[in-house]
Amino acid sequence: MNGKNSELAYTGTGEPDDVLRWALAKFHPDIALAASFENTVLIHMMIRIRPDIRVFSIDTGRLPEETFQCAAEAERRFGIKVEWFFPERAAVEKLLNEKGVYSFRESLEARRYCCHIRKVEPLERALRGLRAWITGLRRDEAETRRRLPLVEQDAAHGGIVKVNPLAQWTDQQVREYTRQHKLPYNRLFERGYTSIGCSCCTRPIGPGEDPRAGRWWWEAPEHKECGLHVQNWQI
Repeated sequence: MNGKNSELAYTGTGEPDDVLRWALAKFHPDIALAASFENTVLIHMMIRIRPDIRVFSIDTGRLPEETFQCAAEAERRFGIKVEWFFPERAAVEKLLNEKGVYSFRESLEARRYCCHIRKVEPLERALRGLRAWITGLRRDEAETRRRLPLVEQDAAHGGIVKVNPLAQWTDQQVREYTRQHKLPYNRLFERGYTSIGCSCCTRPIGPGEDPRAGRWWWEAPEHKECGLHVQNWQI
């Protein structure tokens, strides 16, 4: 196995801490965690492996206050410094002035355009110079993530390695781990939220709804990705 394929050769237990040990040993310092600050489970696991981890997050300009509170708590608790990336000011101004404040609700294409400006382009800058990045994605979150692997080649970002340590975990396991270790988490979960993004595109879910039903609730389930996580899952 050579080249990029050899970098995908994880053969461990599949438990998140084992996946993280493999990834950090193989790619550090050219690896970073993309944190959405719904919870801090992966930060806690990573900091126990090595203290000099990199954590970045994307401020879309429309995040809820609770997300920043969780990030601030994480910095205090773990002694880390979160690297923040922002949309290009000129692109945001152009979007709002030409298409309006709520253009993202007019069509799927308009929403994806907004996500590209506020999320996708900042992520591209955040990933520059990295050989791998870590996400908190799980298979149980949505139909679009049912085949999510633990490790994949991210063709959308130059073929770097994308590591999903929590892929096999459930929401219940994340919550139990958070309670067990008394970790910071996003307080919107106490108000019925199960997936948190921009405040204008996120709402609590009702009984029996899919965990990501509160994201872009006016769209069909198969469309509920923002462009950060392109489906490379056939690899």
